[in-house]
Amino acid sequence: MTAATALAVRVPFHVARPSRRIELRHGRAPEPVPGANVPRVARLLALAHHYQRLLDEGEVLDYAGLAKAAGLTRARVSQIMDLLLLAPDIQEEILFLAAFERRETITERHLRPVAALQDWREQRAEWAAARCLPERPKEHASA
Repeated sequence: MTAATALAVRVPFHVARPSRRIELRHGRAPEPVPGANVPRVARLLALAHHYQRLLDEGEVLDYAGLAKAAGLTRARVSQIMDLLLLAPDIQEEILFLAAFERRETITERHLRPVAALQDWREQRAEWAAARCLPERPKEHASA
C-alpha cells in the first residue's frame, strides 16, 4: 500500500450575491462602492426630489412624461412623488438614515400612510411610531 500525500492549494475567492442565489467567485471581493448601502427609501426620496427638479425646470411636463422617460407607470411615479409630501424634518431624517441602522425595516410602503396625512404634526407622530421613537415636539407649524 502506498502512502497518501496531502496537497493544499490556496485560491482566493469571495462570496457574491448577484441575485437571490449565492455564488463563489475567483479573486478578492471588490471594494464597496460609496453610497451602495444607502437604504432604498432614501434613494427613492432623492429620486422624487430629482423628478421635482425636472418638472420645475420644464424638462418634463407632467407625471406622464416622467413615467415615460423613467419606464415606470404613472401610478408608480405618483407613489414616489408622494414622498415629497412628508414634513421636511422627516425627509431629512430619511435621507440621512445610516446604512446600518434598521436598513430595510422602513420602506416606502410604510411611509405612504404617513405622507397621506396633511398635518405635519400627525406625520411626525406616525413617523415616530414607525421608527419606535418617542415623539419629539416640533416648533414648526403644520403645512
